[in-house]
Amino acid sequence: MSLQKLTLNLSHLPANPVLINILNKRSLNAAKAMLQLSPTVKAMKQQVQEHEAAFKESNKADNSPVADESFVLPDNEQQLVSILQTIKKLRAMLKSEHSKGTIEAPMFSQQDLRLDAMQLKIGVESIISRGQKAYSKDMLGSARQYFEKALQTLTAHPHQSEYTTTKRTEIEDKLEEITTALKVTNAQDAAKKAKDEEDDLDMLFQPKKKW
Repeated sequence: MSLQKLTLNLSHLPANPVLINILNKRSLNAAKAMLQLSPTVKAMKQQVQEHEAAFKESNKADNSPVADESFVLPDNEQQLVSILQTIKKLRAMLKSEHSKGTIEAPMFSQQDLRLDAMQLKIGVESIISRGQKAYSKDMLGSARQYFEKALQTLTAHPHQSEYTTTKRTEIEDKLEEITTALKVTNAQDAAKKAKDEEDDLDMLFQPKKKW
């Protein structure tokens, strides 16, 4: 995924001036490196100028943290996959820039944790969505498996937050609801089976008709 495409894909995520600034700086450094290899190419000089202007503009922007609570996941599976790919590429880019020393450790940690939280939310909400669909179709066994997987994912995550705590409570409540529904269904199935067996016995031992 190119830097340009990565920057464009940021529009699918909550506004993040810091990441935009980091990407612009990375693009500027890449353009300068290309110019050193081809110093006589006018297009390279123009690209450097354009990237310098973009970097200066983003550098002047308000870098105040933007809340992610309003981040709404799309229903489209392809869009979700695209967003996940973007987040993974951004995290890899941040790690690369941090290893080069172009961004400091506190900024790297802050941005990586933020992306990690979004990545977790997408994964968990997708599993829950599948569980809800299975539950609505009375596929209780499958629904329970989905919700148990979501709960396991949240519990095992190294960075616990208000989201993980709240979501775990919601899932545990849903699992209790599913367990109750399964008990009712199993009891109904058992009663039906007993009735069928009773009918079979009645059929077997009823007096034979004489012709």
